Amino acid sequence: MIIETIAATEVEAERSRGSLLLDVRSAAEFRAGHVREAVNLPLELVTAMRVGELRGGNPARKVVLLCASGRRATTAAERLTGSRLQLLVVSGGTLACAKAGLPIDKSQGGVISLERQVRIAAGGMVLIGVVLGTLVDPWFHALGGFIGAGLIVAGVTDWCGMGLLLARAPWNR
Repeated sequence: MIIETIAATEVEAERSRGSLLLDVRSAAEFRAGHVREAVNLPLELVTAMRVGELRGGNPARKVVLLCASGRRATTAAERLTGSRLQLLVVSGGTLACAKAGLPIDKSQGGVISLERQVRIAAGGMVLIGVVLGTLVDPWFHALGGFIGAGLIVAGVTDWCGMGLLLARAPWNR
């Protein structure tokens, strides 16, 4: 399957043609900063029927998929394969759009990005494992190994269980 991508510099032209800008990040990430006029539909809620509804019944309307860097938007495009939707994934995501000078809207009280939350949680768990392994029982050092293995799996497969769990946390809704 070939997923069509566009550069961030092409997003403005797609918006002016009436394309739907669909941001698949969590609601909290979206509030923290999104491309102007983008609509939020978190990745876990992406279905062909829901995206079709957002297009307003216009079968010719293209769907431009955005996330922070492009990975989740690509995953959304893969989910929508075979749906007859015209999909475009923005290379580099919202970060590239901001660098390209596109207008970014931010809501008050935005939260830390999901990627940063994963790094904070993983680092905290490793630190706890080292401290407990030193002070209580050496077996607690295994926690650091477990987290390290999880990070390797996330890097190789582009699937992060901790990220999926954190996305469901109340502060990310």
